[in-house]
Amino acid sequence: MAQFILTSFIKAIPASLVHWFCYQQKLPGMASMPLFLGSPSAPYQLHSGSRKLPVRCADERQALFSRIAPVYDNHRIWKRMAVSWSGAKMGDRVLDLCCGSGDLTFLLSRKVGPDGKVSGLDFSGEQLAIASSRQLLLPKPCNENIEWIEGDALNLPFSDGYFDAITMGYGLRNVIDRPKAMGEMFRVLKLGSKVSILDFNKSNEQFTTSVQDWMIDNVVVPVAALYGLSKEYEYLKTSIKSFLTGKELEELALEAGFSDARHFVIGGGLMGNLVATR
Repeated sequence: MAQFILTSFIKAIPASLVHWFCYQQKLPGMASMPLFLGSPSAPYQLHSGSRKLPVRCADERQALFSRIAPVYDNHRIWKRMAVSWSGAKMGDRVLDLCCGSGDLTFLLSRKVGPDGKVSGLDFSGEQLAIASSRQLLLPKPCNENIEWIEGDALNLPFSDGYFDAITMGYGLRNVIDRPKAMGEMFRVLKLGSKVSILDFNKSNEQFTTSVQDWMIDNVVVPVAALYGLSKEYEYLKTSIKSFLTGKELEELALEAGFSDARHFVIGGGLMGNLVATR
């Protein structure tokens, strides 16, 4: 059990930091996606389908995520599960909120197909530049349905009931106003549609918490130090401790107006996925 939990946690760490420590795990029938890693000095350009909107967020957090953008890539089994739980299907119009470098966005594009539409929104222009560059390296017809938007999770630039599904990977933990972010997701979802939110699980189990702390202190931060990013990843443990438990996440969704909310614990208790229905 302990070995399984350790392996699960390692798989949630950006692949660029621990490629020597973990292996790629694939689900049957799902093709793997190439990993695109850039240099901090690389001249990234946003794809022509991108647009930029005013962002209202904490400057310090935005600067942090912009700096780690070139190595922030996490294509793992948990993201495939999150996309499946969203209920996205062919022809749907969907949103990947706090999309980062686009892992969930690209998975969603396959789900909705060429006739669907995917919006990938993030407050970090550097993350979106990497996502846009990856889009150019993945010449699949369905990837043409993606639009990259630099914007604010607390003030979504979409009309009420606009989307058939929403995903959010490792983003809710970092927004400065979670109730408002949840309320915005509720607002732009169609009636009966789902939001699927993947993140680290804030566990009440001492063993699980101890494993999380040990892995961050002894694996994540030391390896990140090789890239000069130790301070950025020290933030991870603090953010998990200040996050909500599964029960609290369910309550947050229900208070925002969702009719149903269930939090699934995965990865031996280290990861969690909230699925809420409007």
